[in-house]
Amino acid sequence: MTLQQEIVGNAMQMAVVSLQPGQTVYCEAGKFLFKTTNVTMETRLTGPSNGQQPQGGSTAGGGGGMGGMLRQAMGTAMQVGQRVLAGESIAFQYFTSQGGEGTVGFAGVLPGEMRALELDGTRAWFAEKDAFVAAESTVDFGIAFQGGRTGMKGGEGFVLEKFTGRGTVIIAGAGNFIDLNPADFGGRIEVDTGCVVAFEEGIQYGVQRVGGLNRQGLMNAVFGGEGLSLATLEGNGRVILQSLTIESLANALKKAQGGDKQGPTGGLFSTNAG
Repeated sequence: MTLQQEIVGNAMQMAVVSLQPGQTVYCEAGKFLFKTTNVTMETRLTGPSNGQQPQGGSTAGGGGGMGGMLRQAMGTAMQVGQRVLAGESIAFQYFTSQGGEGTVGFAGVLPGEMRALELDGTRAWFAEKDAFVAAESTVDFGIAFQGGRTGMKGGEGFVLEKFTGRGTVIIAGAGNFIDLNPADFGGRIEVDTGCVVAFEEGIQYGVQRVGGLNRQGLMNAVFGGEGLSLATLEGNGRVILQSLTIESLANALKKAQGGDKQGPTGGLFSTNAG
């Protein structure tokens, strides 16, 4: 059953989802806006494909009884632990329409765009932390950790959200979106690490140093506004970038409040929010 949704608004978009009777959509805690009264809301610690054990299961075989409960509890704890380590919300909210068509509204947490991605089961999608807004119950949400070198260099790219299965997933970012395919630009693009929103499976994500350890490399790092690293995206597939980074928004707000600590360099010596 295809998820009927409409993304509305300009500077701060929201997704209005129409649910058919019995259809379920889930979101990360904090992304819900409104719903009609015939839509039920339930908060769970588990993802849509986990923890769905039949009620009143038998202790004879099939993983029921105390053993089944223990495995279920351990699975839930592992999922929650991954999300806590990744800095994600520990809970999901589920919305199901009862007795007729229902409506639910969702939004991101920053001024910017939203995008509905359609998964056909052949390719996963990866997104930056906090990009996830909502998805059909047929879409699985997971956490993907980048390798040690990429993670240590990349900062923002260390933890990624991973979406698999079939159905619609809605993501959000800051500023405006642009869709690119590295294959259209010689197979590789280099991006500010905070500008990557999402990319299809098959795209190779990495991090590289901005220039060498020479005079120009140090100039890039100290005065160029990018720090020491850039994200690299290689391959043939869809990539979504955003025009506004969280760090630049935080620095602009801090400067407006008279607390700017970025100084004249704006690069290696800039101060992150928080």
